[in-house]
Amino acid sequence: MKNYLQKRNNTGMSLFDVFDDDFFKPMFLDEQQDLKTNIKETDTDYELEVETPGYKKDQIKVSLENGYLTVSCYKEQKEEENGKHSRYLRKEISESCQRSYYVGNDLTQDQIKAKYDNGILSLTVPKSAPKSSQSNFIEIE
Repeated sequence: MKNYLQKRNNTGMSLFDVFDDDFFKPMFLDEQQDLKTNIKETDTDYELEVETPGYKKDQIKVSLENGYLTVSCYKEQKEEENGKHSRYLRKEISESCQRSYYVGNDLTQDQIKAKYDNGILSLTVPKSAPKSSQSNFIEIE
C-alpha cells in the first residue's frame, strides 16, 4: 500500500484519491435521518412536531396534495470563498430534504395550521369528521 501511495502522490494526486467512494460511508444508514417527527393525537386533531435543524422559516414549504402533507426544506449552495477552489471528500449535510405524511383526502389547506419556532415546525391537522351514514335513497311520502 505504501508504494501505491507514493506512486499516486508523485503524479499530483491527493492521498484521499486512493480511497473508494464507499470508504467513508457509514455501515448503517438511517433512512429517515432528516426531518425527524413526533406525532401526538388529541381528541380533535393530530399534532406533528417536525425537527428542521439548520433551516430558517423562509426555507421551509408545507403543501397538501392528493391526501399527502409534504414538508420540504431547501438551502442554497454556498459559493466558493475568496476564489479558493476546493472539493468535498465526503458530504453528509444536505441542502434539501423532504418528508410526506398521509392525512387523507378530506382535508383542505385552510384546516391545517403551521407554526415555526426555534428549529421545530409544529403542524396541527384536524381529525376528519366521521362520515354520516346517509343512504342514497329518496324517502317516499
